[in-house]
Amino acid sequence: MNNDRRDILLRFGIVYVVILAVAAAIVFKIIDIQVFERPIWMKLASRLTQADREAPATRGNIFAADGELLASTLPKYYLYMDMRADALHDTLKNHEKSLFSEKVDSLATALSRKLGDKSKDEYKRSLINAYKRVDKRFLIYPYLVSFSDMQQIRKFPLFNMGKIKSGLCEEVYARRVRPFGDLGSRTIGDIYGDGARGGKNGIELAFDSILKGKSGVFSRQRIAGRWENVVAVAPDNGADIYTTLDVSIQDITESSLLRELTALQANEGCAVVMEVNTGEIKAVANLSRLPDGSYAERRNEAFADQGEPGSTFKVASVMAALDDGLLSENDTIDTGNGLYSFFGQIMKDHNANRGGYHKISVAQAIWYSSNVGVSRAIYNAYKNNPAAFVDKLYSMKLNQKMHFDIPGSGTPHIKHPNDKHSIWSNTTLPWMSIGYEIGMPPIYTLAFYNAIANGGKMIRPFLVKSIQRDGKVIKSFTTETINEAICKPTTLTKIRSMLEGVVKYGTGKSVASPYVQIAGKSGTAQISKGSAGYKSNGVTHQVSFCGYFPANNPRYTVICVIREPQIGAASGGHMSGAVVKSIAELVYAKKITVKPQEIPRIANLPKIPNVKGGNYAEVQTVLSRLAINFMGDKGSNPWIQTLSDANSVQIRPMNRTPNTIPNVVGLGAKDAVYLLENIGLRAQLIGRGKVITQSLTAGAYPYKGQTIVLTLQ
Repeated sequence: MNNDRRDILLRFGIVYVVILAVAAAIVFKIIDIQVFERPIWMKLASRLTQADREAPATRGNIFAADGELLASTLPKYYLYMDMRADALHDTLKNHEKSLFSEKVDSLATALSRKLGDKSKDEYKRSLINAYKRVDKRFLIYPYLVSFSDMQQIRKFPLFNMGKIKSGLCEEVYARRVRPFGDLGSRTIGDIYGDGARGGKNGIELAFDSILKGKSGVFSRQRIAGRWENVVAVAPDNGADIYTTLDVSIQDITESSLLRELTALQANEGCAVVMEVNTGEIKAVANLSRLPDGSYAERRNEAFADQGEPGSTFKVASVMAALDDGLLSENDTIDTGNGLYSFFGQIMKDHNANRGGYHKISVAQAIWYSSNVGVSRAIYNAYKNNPAAFVDKLYSMKLNQKMHFDIPGSGTPHIKHPNDKHSIWSNTTLPWMSIGYEIGMPPIYTLAFYNAIANGGKMIRPFLVKSIQRDGKVIKSFTTETINEAICKPTTLTKIRSMLEGVVKYGTGKSVASPYVQIAGKSGTAQISKGSAGYKSNGVTHQVSFCGYFPANNPRYTVICVIREPQIGAASGGHMSGAVVKSIAELVYAKKITVKPQEIPRIANLPKIPNVKGGNYAEVQTVLSRLAINFMGDKGSNPWIQTLSDANSVQIRPMNRTPNTIPNVVGLGAKDAVYLLENIGLRAQLIGRGKVITQSLTAGAYPYKGQTIVLTLQ
């Protein structure tokens, strides 16, 4: 018994000693590795890892109100191959060739078909040469490929075996793209080229921190002989911005503005469309002329320009006096021959060279945009207390700075006679009343007219509806009221009637549409050159029109401002009004549902369309296809003039002596310009539609290069 006990203790002791020895060896080895061999292992570890790198977050998207994508970050790729991959050099099982040699032919075929920059043989030759050199970073294709292309390339022969076997390497570059191209580009904004600096302007800059997100961390590790990014801290991707913009209205607005700027060869222009009840901005277009004559978005004039608004401000002036009870819309003002002196400074009406308007009512002064009429009315009302006039404007909140979602927005400036820091002279009141000696960005003028359309309530125009992440709303933006009532209801009714009169009887006649009733006010102002005055280096103009539609139930407010038109006499009604009319008609047709009772009776509509004169063959083709009979004879002349009424179309030959100026009245712009340029004339067009007047007499003999001005309507 004692012997068995000694044997057990002996065996236990031996096991215990062995365990202690092993433990001691392990402890010794740990100490050896951590202390004595540390430099060796640290050097080896440095070969397997690299310093951590930033894992950039994906920038958020920008959407239109209806969910259309306006700006997004999409990955693009450079394609490389690491020819050092062991699998490329291994011989396939039961094959005599290496994996690379087996697949290179089919890979070259696939690359050539997809990328198209080289033939199959050229691709095969370049791949083989890189394989022989054992290139560690062979550039397969010199350009970036899209995400969808990359998805297909990963399925190519050899590449479909995975990165480790094929040696395929991808270098990812994030690219900001706008699916609708330059549509609304200045409003949406740009980002800097390297992406890391974030937004450059527009919404991209205003919401940069939200769109940018937060970067994560990549740990660089050597795996299977190659360096790979391993995510240590995942990035927090940017949130998405949903704007108020409407893609179709934006397209209508830009194309309408571009067409008019091109026709006028104007320096720049802007147009904004705003939803009356909500304040949502549906479109913003800003176009500037480039040296080559084309137009592009370069700066946001609609928000930033602080120029003098001109005659569109007359409505605010008259509203102030009406609301204070100092004027009636029926009061008579004597404008004389269109010239009036205020303290030695001459106020001039646009028709002064035709004798002026003489005695007109306050309402007519707005209709006809009479400088003398409005300035005399306001001066007589407030000459003893000009501060009351400015205080009234302030009470309307016309001078209140608003926050917009566009960096660099301007602010209105309406000086006060009691302000020691501003210059107030005897002529300030009359000139301020017609929109001079003040500064107001177009967006503020739009907000004022929108208040008129909105029952007197002024609301802040805004561009962003919500911020969302993964489809969930983080923050939403709604209508913000600036002023519950800019004037009394009775005053508002009178002002709205005046704005309708502008289009029916006054300077906005060309804005009248057979499809939608538009109300608004034109503006034509000389552009100040600062201390050099208005006439230095010639007088230049800014023309504008601001209004709303449909006038009886306003849905949208529109402003268009055009600077320095080169062709035709400056006219806010004809020029900017043409843009507003085009926008109103197209938006009305596309966006506004008409009730059956609002559609005119067919019996009241003309049975025969208004047919322009022009080339006989083309007119005949159109009328034949519409099954419209016509009377008359063209004679031997291929060019005809037409006369159409509700029931018939009559044609007559265009009689003219060779090489003389033809009578192009009644023709469309294309045909008129063709005929005139064929005899060496240069045609300048004002308006749109068919020719109603021409500046050179028909039948006269022109000289080459002479300019003829055509007025269209």
